[in-house]
Amino acid sequence: MDSKQWVMLGGLGAALVVSAAALWFVSESVILSVTFLGGLAVMIAALIVFGRFSTPATVDEMAPPDWSVTVAAIEQPGVAIAITDRANRLACANTLYADWFGVGASPPNLALDRPSLEALTRAAREAWRDGQAETQNLMSHDGTTGWHATAERAGRGDDYLIWRLTAAAEADAALAVSEWLTGSLGQLLSRAGIEAALVAPDGMIRSVAQGFAERASGDSSATMAGQDFVTQLRTDDRDQIYFAREGRKGAPQTLLQVPLDDLSNPDASGADEATSLMLLLESGVGIGGQGDAANSAATPQLEALLGALPLGLAMTDRDGRFLFANQAFLRAVDREEAGVPQYPSDLVVAEDKGALADAVRRFGKGPASNGDMAVRMRGHPDEPVSLGLAGVRGLGEAAVLLSLTDSSEETQLKQQVAQATKMQAVGQLAGGVAHDFNNVLTAIIGYCDLMLLRHTPGDSDYDDIQQIRVNSNRAASLTRQLLAFSRQQTLRPEVLQLPDVVSEVSQLLKRLLGEKITFKVRHDRDLGPVRADPQQLEQVIVNLAVNARDAIQAAGGGTGQLTMVTRRVSARDIRKMETDIIPVADYTVLMVQDTGGGIPQGLLTKIFEPFFTTKDQGKGTGLGLSTVYGIVKQSGGFIFADNVAGTKSTQAGARFTIYLPVYQGTVPAPKTDDALPASDWSGGGNILLVEDEDMVRAVAERALSRAGYTVTTASDGEEGLAAIANGGPFDLVLSDVVMPGMDGPTMVKALRKAHPDMPILFMSGYAEEQLRKEIDIDNMHFIPKPFSVQQIGEKVGGVLAGSRPSE
Repeated sequence: MDSKQWVMLGGLGAALVVSAAALWFVSESVILSVTFLGGLAVMIAALIVFGRFSTPATVDEMAPPDWSVTVAAIEQPGVAIAITDRANRLACANTLYADWFGVGASPPNLALDRPSLEALTRAAREAWRDGQAETQNLMSHDGTTGWHATAERAGRGDDYLIWRLTAAAEADAALAVSEWLTGSLGQLLSRAGIEAALVAPDGMIRSVAQGFAERASGDSSATMAGQDFVTQLRTDDRDQIYFAREGRKGAPQTLLQVPLDDLSNPDASGADEATSLMLLLESGVGIGGQGDAANSAATPQLEALLGALPLGLAMTDRDGRFLFANQAFLRAVDREEAGVPQYPSDLVVAEDKGALADAVRRFGKGPASNGDMAVRMRGHPDEPVSLGLAGVRGLGEAAVLLSLTDSSEETQLKQQVAQATKMQAVGQLAGGVAHDFNNVLTAIIGYCDLMLLRHTPGDSDYDDIQQIRVNSNRAASLTRQLLAFSRQQTLRPEVLQLPDVVSEVSQLLKRLLGEKITFKVRHDRDLGPVRADPQQLEQVIVNLAVNARDAIQAAGGGTGQLTMVTRRVSARDIRKMETDIIPVADYTVLMVQDTGGGIPQGLLTKIFEPFFTTKDQGKGTGLGLSTVYGIVKQSGGFIFADNVAGTKSTQAGARFTIYLPVYQGTVPAPKTDDALPASDWSGGGNILLVEDEDMVRAVAERALSRAGYTVTTASDGEEGLAAIANGGPFDLVLSDVVMPGMDGPTMVKALRKAHPDMPILFMSGYAEEQLRKEIDIDNMHFIPKPFSVQQIGEKVGGVLAGSRPSE
């Protein structure tokens, strides 16, 4: 015991003696005092003994933990590790985590895009609940960097989460190749006599295998990143390639360049614009090299290399027979199940067989060189692909290396872009033709109306004139379909519920389909409202139903089923689809599915083209689906067509899916027309008629003059302004929109400076909605072409009645 303990013990003993003396003085009993003193002495002795055997507390349990050892322990190459507490505060992290994310941020609150933040937050909740969690494909804000993350609960009280984040190498295929080279695969190649390096388009080294670093620099651990690849090699007077460090003392090398064009740079068009895998092969390495055991053992290793690369590679002998092909090559030529054919020419169309066979023999027997040629595969004869060829030496007998990239997705994207461009061009052409044709139809229908005013039913010419008028109206409906396809027709959009539109046409559809076709309708709950023209949506549904009926009847028997389904698709569902076509938003979807056998795969990209039809000649115009396409696109929606496989209870068929965006604003009150009916207007008026087409101007002038109006005509905007300046005030300006020189909107903007309240009535074959987007003019009205004599009279009377000042 130390001095403090002795002092305390002495004080305690003195207190015991004083206590015993006080007890004797009170009780005058010696026995009682001695007994009391002895009991206390035994108790004190027991406490002393217990204190000697007890372990003093030497550690302050409340002191904060020392994380330095933990930080040293979690330093792992390629893995960013962070430890967080229950409040998501960063307790410690390794160096790689600090380099990637900094020490000011902790999971799950990292600098990621919104979907990645949501996925990381869900992983944190799962880890606290289940003990561990995992999430993949986390992307940074700019979308250039990706990670995979795992979280694991740890600590004596399970109060911490251990996060491990690794880079997603899939985001950069060249990075994946780089990791293979610097790993065990690079060592395997070096043992087989093959040195490899990954070289950027500017000729600088990105990474090398350890064997390449040893032979080029003398240090197997050197990365050599940023050094010029060419300076690591040299050639002699016979153009043989050696490592610059070894000179002619080393073995000659054969250089093979494998461009990773569609992996590291999708826009690259050749090896000079892409990261390349450079392979240096020693003489005597490879397949059939003088029959020695070393070369035979190297064959599986070389095949393992080629099989691991993401680029499609195959090897042939000098006579053109296949020796090997990796899975990427077989996938690109659609031979994964059938296996490797005997000759490369077996993969291409008959017209390309001879050219490919000659090229393989030329590269196999000539000097070491490389090149490429365009060929057409048997499975896709309309889509030429680029096949790379390289003569390989140093693998025993001469061989030819073939390289082919699986570009099916790129080809499909090109087809979609070309189809969209063609559809846009055809739409513009259709819109222009329809506009000009509407002018002609306006004159024909107008003159028919004027002639019918002079002929009564029963007259010899009445029926003929009426037939001309009916056929003209049929032609007008065709132009409306063309305008619908080109998205230039006049729409009257309303905020509505899609099931209500389906219900309106259900009875009509049952009559159209007949008794042999079953019609089923299913509606989802909580559907959002959409903004569209209800009449045009009805036309969409009817057109799709008629096509389904014809498909079912053509399939044989005429018995089948047509199903219409409405569904609610949220923005989260669109985000999960990972599509670049549909913007992320809430949609109401209409699916129309039949059992008519489906659409041939080769026609799926053509069905929305105008005048394209699979029906017999004379039984279809080819405008039905093009009209559907135009109405849906003009309503801000999207339409897709695909085939649905059959089941035990249903047959295969086609499915059309229409996405209409949910209307997010308040539902507007129905519009009221304050204009009085034309029959209530009898005040006449002065009208300025501006129209560049002589026949349309003549018809409109005669129709309005017969209705009691005073009409002044002008052939363009300049004449219209001159008439207003010289002819006095007008009650109404009736003008075409598109005219040579000064068009209608320009003329109206100029005259409104002097006459701000003058009513304007535009007439055009284009869409009213498009017109209102381009110009914003108050007191503006619209009448679409073609129109009849009665329609133009009623419209003018209604506009004048509505603009009459109130009494």
